[in-house]
Amino acid sequence: MGIYLDHAATTPLKQQVLDEMLPYLTGKFGNPDSLHSYGREAAYAVTSARDKIAEILGVKPSEVYFTSGGTEADNWAVRCMGEGSALLSPIEHAAALSALPLRGGQGAVCAVSAEGIVSPADVESALCGDTGLVCVMAVNNETGCIQPVEELAAVAHARGALFFSDCVQAACSLCLKDVLRFADGISLSAHKLGGPKGVGALVVKSGAKLRPLIAGGEQERGLRGGTLSVANIVGFAKALELAQQNRENFCAHTGMLRDLFEAQICTALGENVIRDGKNRAPNLSHLTFVRADDAFLNLLDLHGVAASGGAACSAHAALPSHVMLAMGRTAEEARRGVRFSFGEETTRQEVLAAAQTVLSCLN
Repeated sequence: MGIYLDHAATTPLKQQVLDEMLPYLTGKFGNPDSLHSYGREAAYAVTSARDKIAEILGVKPSEVYFTSGGTEADNWAVRCMGEGSALLSPIEHAAALSALPLRGGQGAVCAVSAEGIVSPADVESALCGDTGLVCVMAVNNETGCIQPVEELAAVAHARGALFFSDCVQAACSLCLKDVLRFADGISLSAHKLGGPKGVGALVVKSGAKLRPLIAGGEQERGLRGGTLSVANIVGFAKALELAQQNRENFCAHTGMLRDLFEAQICTALGENVIRDGKNRAPNLSHLTFVRADDAFLNLLDLHGVAASGGAACSAHAALPSHVMLAMGRTAEEARRGVRFSFGEETTRQEVLAAAQTVLSCLN
């Protein structure tokens, strides 16, 4: 087997999570909207999962809306939260940036520093008279840069706008309860934290206007039609519980691995490599290699190291990273960046071997 350093793209399903899910993939198969005993059994599982997630996040159960994942949650927030126009950072996930034109009315994008940080001044200068929603992700999914959520939310609230933060990459490293002390809404995705693919959540506090996204039945308080994926929701709740409980150990372990990995590479390459971003989450390392070419990632893969050139959802696009471009890199520089991301099961031996593989593939 190779060395998997792409945990920001997806994570392996934890055994504890699978164990919680299995009964709802087999015998407990009822539709949670059915009124008979099979349905009630499934509905109870969904309610219990929602209650658990709400307790972890410090919100009300009625403020948790289940989705098919982070993309749907980001779309829902950008298109349907608040009134007026929306202001997004240029380093948001494509799910948010692509949804901006679908909101209707005017939308805007603010600036970001060369280090990948959105400042309160960047947001303040880009606000317009009818801005009703400001969106800045808590942890960037390419660079790992942690954004100043408290200060950014304060700027938005001072102008009467809601503040939404994509927390898909933040759930393993940040205390989400702290983020929700300031944000009016966040998005989450289970498969980024040891849960199943195909489920996530949009969390929106009471009092913040939220319009329906999917017409259909009365699921999710009539705002998001469609039969809920009971097993996935149960797994999501367990994965989030484990991720937030283990956050400090996760940060210590992955931070040690990231620093070791970067030290090996940066010592060997010197000025031929750039560490991208500052104030980074401990599990992400985005490096720009001066001598890398279009075949570099494929070469790493052939030698058993899995990494990515940015967000997995854009991996097949020939375009340079929009995050790197927003940070002031040229198109050529933006194509030479590689994201390495580490998980709790990643070992020191794997990191040392991967670093040597990176160096050998550059020679």
